[in-house]
Amino acid sequence: MSEVRFKELRHAPPMAVNFAKAVLRARVRPGNAPVLPDEGLRLNDVAQKSRHLAAYRQVCGFSADGHLPITYPHMHAFPLHMALILGDGFPFPAMGLVHVRNRITQFRPIGEREQLNIKCYTGNLTQVEKGYEFSIFTVVSTAGERVWQSESVNFHRGGGHGEKKSPDAQRDKQTTAPAPDLIEEWEVPGDTGRRYASVSGDRNPIHLYPLTAKAFGFKRQIAHGMWSKARCLAALQPELPEQAFTVDVRFKLPMFIPAKVKFARTRQNDGLDFQLLAADGVKPHLSGEVRPVSE
Repeated sequence: MSEVRFKELRHAPPMAVNFAKAVLRARVRPGNAPVLPDEGLRLNDVAQKSRHLAAYRQVCGFSADGHLPITYPHMHAFPLHMALILGDGFPFPAMGLVHVRNRITQFRPIGEREQLNIKCYTGNLTQVEKGYEFSIFTVVSTAGERVWQSESVNFHRGGGHGEKKSPDAQRDKQTTAPAPDLIEEWEVPGDTGRRYASVSGDRNPIHLYPLTAKAFGFKRQIAHGMWSKARCLAALQPELPEQAFTVDVRFKLPMFIPAKVKFARTRQNDGLDFQLLAADGVKPHLSGEVRPVSE
């Protein structure tokens, strides 16, 4: 991929406009040789809104500690993600994309009142067994200092060649998780998708109501993957490092809500492993790990 050319925005793209474009571009097909655009988006001087931050903490379970929750910068980045995949030259439709993995690195705690500069771009287009995977990268800085970054891996079904499996699928087969040292049971209400949508702007119909989810082939609404990740990290908040660390999560089976789930955490020598499981304690909704950043 050639060097990314960034377009600077004055305001975050309105989510209502983004979703309207998603409907209009629903018939886009990647063709035989899809290529990602070499354009990125940049949004500077993003201030934190105390009411929005409080609402996010409430729906995800974070306590107020003077710093942004580890997943909160994604709230600012998501409208840019949507704008990128809805650009005229993007080879895949937004509707039907599956968020399969998310990796966040926080280089230091971010204060509630810091203004953020955000840039997003795409890359790592890979043809896998059943389709294509690509990444959306986000870099957050303040006063010239990089403080946060993420990689969101998305999957488009169709066009795969049946040869190369996703790296995540290969790794999951090779990994046997040790017995957890903490298990908690959580109740996830049926309105969780609507509550998270109200703060994230992600009003994908599959997350809202049984009827809207059924229109897209689901038996009822499912929880947002990034809500599930945030909820797990809220449970781990007292244990998260002060120094630079990475949280890598793989999204697995959808969580139909309302639901009863089990959160399992295992201490490792250099970090934490965690899982969010169905009520049977076996079927996984996500698995993740917290690790310090190597110097």
